[in-house]
Amino acid sequence: MRIFRHYQDVPAALKGAVVALGNFDGVHRGHQALIAEAARHAAALDVPLGVIAFEPHPQEYFHPANAAFRLTPFRIKARLIAGLGTDVMFALTFDETMAKKSAQDFVLDVLVNGLGVSCVVVGADFRFGHGRAGDVTLLSYMGEMEGFGVVRFQPVPADAHASGSGKISSTRIRTALQEGRPEVAAALLGHWWAIESHVEHGDKRGRVIGFPTINMRWEGSLAPAFGVYAVRAVLMDGDKPGPRYDGVANFGIRPMFEISTPLLETYLFDFSGDLYGKHMAVELVAYLRPEAKFDSLDALKDQITRDMEAARAALAAAGPDAPALDALTPR
Repeated sequence: MRIFRHYQDVPAALKGAVVALGNFDGVHRGHQALIAEAARHAAALDVPLGVIAFEPHPQEYFHPANAAFRLTPFRIKARLIAGLGTDVMFALTFDETMAKKSAQDFVLDVLVNGLGVSCVVVGADFRFGHGRAGDVTLLSYMGEMEGFGVVRFQPVPADAHASGSGKISSTRIRTALQEGRPEVAAALLGHWWAIESHVEHGDKRGRVIGFPTINMRWEGSLAPAFGVYAVRAVLMDGDKPGPRYDGVANFGIRPMFEISTPLLETYLFDFSGDLYGKHMAVELVAYLRPEAKFDSLDALKDQITRDMEAARAALAAAGPDAPALDALTPR
């Protein structure tokens, strides 16, 4: 997949694409279905399949204090979108110029003159342009005038057991993660949600007590519930997933040691080696318990042993793939 951060001077071979248009935070099952719909139209027209998204997420631009709400930093989002067979992604800069662009100007400047799209696929409730003045009705009208098609895609419903009635949405997924329900988030996403970054040196306390951990700073995305999780850690080779290891992880501020910035500390089962500096993705599979402060290191070690047993059981029960929507039970 080719990635462009602009819509001007696009190669001729990539003009005339069918594009899926949206924010695609999380690239959840609803987003996947929308992009699949765009892929069907692209195949029928024998043109490239494209995705238009905005970086940063518009909410980060308008509400910078709440920047750490997004489910997928750009690198993860691009990898997930590429995995859906997309030919080109237009990751358009969302800045003051874009924020002030009227809906009509967005259509003419970006879709018509810039990309020369043949068809646009959007969710039924999609809004765009300055003041969110543009909607699918306006887009369809301008499509008729300018010679491109518009497909209004209906939201994918969420299973009632997964998160109540209604559509699958990034908001529901954020809520599930903040409530310590990673299995619900995974069912809505269609993939395990992961924290991804480079492994860094820590204070070596885990090594001292017999449970050496890989340490990863949380930054640039949503903070899930603090606590202990059953996880799978994936060693990344660039953007390609490599070996996967089962483990148990603590995400939070470690009440016994009082750190100020949330940290993900993961103990990998049956692993020995040096992962410092490596790029890892740690998938949250099951929430085991909240963070806790212990009276002694021995009490902490005993709890970690119990956490390991619980994590092994949870991982065996979960299996390797994210659960289907109808596989969840009410909670």
